[in-house]
Amino acid sequence: MGKVEVKKKSPFIDMTAMSDVTVLLLTFFMLTSTFLQKEPVTVITPSSVSEEKVPEQNLITVLVNPQGKVFISLAGDKDSTFSSEKMRVELVKSVVAEYNKVHPNANLTLNQKQVNNFGSTYMFGLPIKMLPQWLEMPQEKRDELIDPNKSEVAGIPIDMNEDLSKPNDFQIWMRAAYNLSNDNLQGAIKDGKGIAIKADQTTPYSVVQVVMDNLQTMKMNKFTLMTALKTEGD
Repeated sequence: MGKVEVKKKSPFIDMTAMSDVTVLLLTFFMLTSTFLQKEPVTVITPSSVSEEKVPEQNLITVLVNPQGKVFISLAGDKDSTFSSEKMRVELVKSVVAEYNKVHPNANLTLNQKQVNNFGSTYMFGLPIKMLPQWLEMPQEKRDELIDPNKSEVAGIPIDMNEDLSKPNDFQIWMRAAYNLSNDNLQGAIKDGKGIAIKADQTTPYSVVQVVMDNLQTMKMNKFTLMTALKTEGD
């Protein structure tokens, strides 16, 4: 009896299921990932062995470059009631009101468009008196004005001031942030997890000390210094 020959067929693999899984994974990572926000200056934080992570919510980040320029960002809560954008809107209104009290002749005002623009701003840093004109600018121009490499007015004015009846701009920002309606942010500040200082590894200690002294003057004695985790080779 002759041998039965089986016809050879080219292999076929149905990739439909694999494609569906790939799309689902891609969608998952896109929805759950937190994208890095643009900062006015790029800093390389010093290394340390601390593995404690800085929280992503209810956090005030104070960015300090080697020349002593100071910038602030505010992250709100996961709850939509205290989202970052809503907290920034409340913050800038409070800052303007406080600034007008300290400087009665300033008469600083912001319209709703300017307030909304500030709400969508991640990090900011320039004299408070310049807020109205800054918030009227297109995004590109705003970025240039707070870039210390392109602008002389970049950075929140800060000096050693113990007279809180006449606070400097930095103290006005921090006091207004502490008094926001978000109790979770206040609790984080009291616990030392609500304020993080982020400085470049080349920034002189004397520059960072000015920031810390200003915080301590306002009884904000607990804060975090942001560092990069050391590797075994460091």
